[in-house]
Amino acid sequence: MNPTSINSTELLPSSSKVTPSGVTNETFIKVINFDFFYGKKQTLFNINFAIPSKHVTSFIGPSGSGKSTLLRNFNRMNELLPGVRHEGDITIEGRSIFDASIEIIALRRRIGMVFQKSNPFPRSIYENVVFPLRIMGCHKRAHLNETVERSLRSVALWDEVKDRLGENALGLSGGQMQRLCIARAIAGQPDILLMDEPCSALDPIATAKIEELIVELKKEFTIIIVTHSMQQASRVSDLTAFFNFGKLIEFDHTNRIFTAPIEKQTEDYITGRFG
Repeated sequence: MNPTSINSTELLPSSSKVTPSGVTNETFIKVINFDFFYGKKQTLFNINFAIPSKHVTSFIGPSGSGKSTLLRNFNRMNELLPGVRHEGDITIEGRSIFDASIEIIALRRRIGMVFQKSNPFPRSIYENVVFPLRIMGCHKRAHLNETVERSLRSVALWDEVKDRLGENALGLSGGQMQRLCIARAIAGQPDILLMDEPCSALDPIATAKIEELIVELKKEFTIIIVTHSMQQASRVSDLTAFFNFGKLIEFDHTNRIFTAPIEKQTEDYITGRFG
């Protein structure tokens, strides 16, 4: 069992438990004895933890520690690579995401993803937002219009672009493009939002807007964010998981991780002694 400062019963409940924010909530995502391999190379080792719904969980750790690899397992994106395999399980609301009866497309509809580099399509702002709905077969103009406004308002972009929805999205600033990508990710109303270094290419002002957005979006979504910025993790997350060499070293309430870590590796990383 990987060392962790949260007892397995504290965040792996079969019934309601008190979550880090002090509200009663049930475990939403559960990672169980999870190992992951690229061919013969093992990159994740016996990962165990659970995440309550509508909270922000940050994954921190040095480059190559397995953060993004684990993140991409939640929507089974790693399966696009040849020769990968896993052992153990990941469940959402008690059901394995690897269940043979689950369609991967349906799973990914429940799990929006935002990447390190903003990747708007070379289409209009409007068409970027409604793309997930069109894929799902929705073409009712009234519903599409409602979704565009709701999604863009959710990412605080509506007032900036409402008069130019027909313009190419590539004409937006970097921060606006990243917020547009978040709007696209939530347009289909997923349950989970994965964010892989969403601010690494942004300036401090745009980063601050994204961080404010993350805190606001957790009212509706369960958010998991990979970040190399410990300051960002401390600002936006309720829970923080520290990884090193593919192992979960410590998982706890964010304030405890940054003020009173139990594991020496965590303390060394946070204080800059390595990583």
